[in-house]
Amino acid sequence: MKKHACLLLATLLLLLPAAACGEEGEKIDPDALSIMGKRSDLAKPYMTRIFERYREETGKSLRIIEFEDSEYETKAAQAFQSGDAPDVFLHFHNADLSRFAVEENFLYLNDQPWVQDLTSGARAYCTDKNGDLLGLPFWESSVSGCYYNKTLLNSLGLEAVASQSEFDGLCAAIKGVGYTPICWPANGCSWMPQFGLDPIFADDPELLEKLNANEVTLADIPAVENMVQWISDASSKGWFGTDYLSIGWDEIGRVMGSGEAVMTFIWDTWFYTDFPAGQKYGVDDFALMPVFMNTAESGTYEGGNLNMMMVNKNGEKKEQALEFLAFCATAEHYNYAFDGISTVSCFQGQTTNIQSKMVTDAMSDIRKKERVSTAATKIIGYSADDVSKALVDLLKKKTDVKGCIQAIDDLRRAEAKKYGASGF
Repeated sequence: MKKHACLLLATLLLLLPAAACGEEGEKIDPDALSIMGKRSDLAKPYMTRIFERYREETGKSLRIIEFEDSEYETKAAQAFQSGDAPDVFLHFHNADLSRFAVEENFLYLNDQPWVQDLTSGARAYCTDKNGDLLGLPFWESSVSGCYYNKTLLNSLGLEAVASQSEFDGLCAAIKGVGYTPICWPANGCSWMPQFGLDPIFADDPELLEKLNANEVTLADIPAVENMVQWISDASSKGWFGTDYLSIGWDEIGRVMGSGEAVMTFIWDTWFYTDFPAGQKYGVDDFALMPVFMNTAESGTYEGGNLNMMMVNKNGEKKEQALEFLAFCATAEHYNYAFDGISTVSCFQGQTTNIQSKMVTDAMSDIRKKERVSTAATKIIGYSADDVSKALVDLLKKKTDVKGCIQAIDDLRRAEAKKYGASGF
């Protein structure tokens, strides 16, 4: 009986109209707008909310094409090469984006009606070196800087500073009264150096181009040596404490919450996702000032890395894709999507997201000194882990400043060569 039922089903299926199928055999609406992204990115609550709202309000279909995060760059590039490019493509504005021939494949969005609603930081992140807007920044954001225990600092008769020389003096004063100035989690945490590198390249795009063309190396840039020397000196002076080489991600909250250390270089959302409750000091005891790492005299903040919605200019549905971006960029819709999400605003009309008081209190200073995330996202071959390992060798006295920079250069160039970057 089962065999006859299967034969009957097969016959009926043959009589049905043919339908296109995706990778997992799903039926595809030929009129659906295709959106390609990483699996984890597309599962974010604000993404699923906006997809749901678009379908409900417009009655139009979306075809969501997702790849595993580890395979995304490779599989997405293959899709473009084989003629299966999506209508809307999600990507961060980083070095990997160069694999997708931006000028040939994507529309510039300078003239879209929602552009003026973008915050300056979000717009800057999505703008290329020629001033063209590459995508709609529809993502969560944060501000990285030097977060400090204002309650403890005030009790010591000290205050936040505004220059590198003042910061060095502050570290010396904190150390002098028995506290660790900076929690520098050297055991597996690798983001800190990029904050110092950002001003070097964000402020000098031509230098970044030369580095990425292999015309100069990090060892050729005095500001890089200044930063690495500062890190080495800070360690020698005890500004990172005595056990920083064993402090990792899980220990940062304890070190900061107990008051053992006064400052750390991190981002605001960490306080709402990973900072443990029930300690001597809580989130309300902290405030924000710039990172000082001897590369920008007045300090620097790093803006968040943003996923952009880019429009395939060679696609048949580019007008529908632009309409979808406009839908996402409407205040009613993005406020629905980001309701209750902890993020710095990407849109000026964004009101339902949660913004930390630390950031809002420092916003005027952030606007003056914020740099788009540059080192980790735009230096070809950059690996935060490689930089961290080289610095740990320096801090363990296994190498010197020049040897540390040489190691970073060697690893960076090898990585760039591995991926076939031009000039390497």
